[in-house]
Amino acid sequence: MRKTGIVIVVIAIFSLLHITQSFAQQGMQWRGGGGWGMGAPYGRMYDPKTVETISGEVVSVDTITPVKGMCYGVHLMVKTAKETISVHLGPGWYIENQDTRIEPKDKVEVTGSRITIEGKPVIIAAEVKKGEEILKLRDEKGFPFWSGWRRR
Repeated sequence: MRKTGIVIVVIAIFSLLHITQSFAQQGMQWRGGGGWGMGAPYGRMYDPKTVETISGEVVSVDTITPVKGMCYGVHLMVKTAKETISVHLGPGWYIENQDTRIEPKDKVEVTGSRITIEGKPVIIAAEVKKGEEILKLRDEKGFPFWSGWRRR
């Protein structure tokens, strides 16, 4: 009976290793936050003391790499009554899997932290409202929702 139990355990371990290897060969790899996490240099730029709300029209939706070495993210150029400003939403893999789609010519209201990157004003978005839809990206302290499983 003991030998049977050991054989079952050995078979289970080999099966698990085979399954893991199969997933790895199919490209299923852990990406991590790609530099977009709260503890990363870019994430620490979000300052709750500089949060403001702007309204305007989306001029463009593009990909961006805010800091060298990060994975790509999505940003908007939003034209307000005062300026046209870059609005950083979050990592591409997260934004592309949300139900709310932001397109050029959409009227939006953005709440986020106004910072400066390379001498230019940027808003790191916490929330984007488009009509009745709300794309929530960060909590009131700036903690990104895509990092939610590691929360505090």
